[in-house]
Amino acid sequence: MARYTKVSSIGARPVLSDIDIDYSQTVEKVISYWKHELDQVLPDKPDIIVLPEGCDRPLNYPKLEKEKTEYYKNRGNQMLEFFSNIALNNNCYIAYSAIREAGDGTLRNSTQIIDRTGKVVGIYNKNYVVIEETTESGILCGKDAPIIDCDFGRVACAICFDLNFDELRLRYVKAKPDIILFSSMYHGGLMQNYWAYSCRSYFAGCVAGLQNTIISPVGEIIASSTNYHDFVTAMVNLDYCVVHLDYNWEKLKRIKAKYGPKVKLTDPGYLGSVMLSSETDEFTISDITKEFEIELLDDYMRRALAHNNNKMNVEP
Repeated sequence: MARYTKVSSIGARPVLSDIDIDYSQTVEKVISYWKHELDQVLPDKPDIIVLPEGCDRPLNYPKLEKEKTEYYKNRGNQMLEFFSNIALNNNCYIAYSAIREAGDGTLRNSTQIIDRTGKVVGIYNKNYVVIEETTESGILCGKDAPIIDCDFGRVACAICFDLNFDELRLRYVKAKPDIILFSSMYHGGLMQNYWAYSCRSYFAGCVAGLQNTIISPVGEIIASSTNYHDFVTAMVNLDYCVVHLDYNWEKLKRIKAKYGPKVKLTDPGYLGSVMLSSETDEFTISDITKEFEIELLDDYMRRALAHNNNKMNVEP
């Protein structure tokens, strides 16, 4: 049964703020800046908006530890309250990424998921911080990788440097979220596409000042921001599965012959794997895979691995 979800990503550069103005004025400037940025995507009525890493940190603060500390103290929860009101008033989720003070007073680099009522329903703490984040800024590494339930599906988060570490990716491979939300100052290049395919998940890449991307579970860029627009919005269908063409060619032909446009086949080419999605309210993609005995990609890989691990099939 089609589960259409609209995803927006805003890759705005951090706001530039004069360091000689007081911190309350800086917070006001950041709020005004993000109000303008959000106004670019809110008319499309997205289900979720993804913001870049440290989105409320002024551009000229990273190396000014004293100023940065004082700014965060003054900011407190003002930005969280601002984004919560936006989410509530626009019936959307927001993935708000920022430096956050934990309950024990220590710092985390976090993505907070704000729901349609303005409440925080999940928090991801960056697992793999850059060394200087701890040694110079006192930010501790997160250790959990929660899957956060939203009314449209299940989301996971990654932040910037995280994209380099297989340990986190493999946790999401096992968990299979519907969408991975990537807030960053670093793009990651091919790693974005690989994470999407490896995890069989959509990937919403939100990178400050660089290309923002919505990537399919077969690693194909569906939509992206441009040099003219620092935001992107795309509709994705979360009722999908990924299958290999091996052993499924004829079955896929029969599916299209029977159901036509009610089932969509997306082939990125050269991969050998394709994505199937239900484009109707009449049935789910799971119904289709059962009806036609379609072998999912992960099941095929497990079967192939078992074959190769069987000593009878290995050279002496």
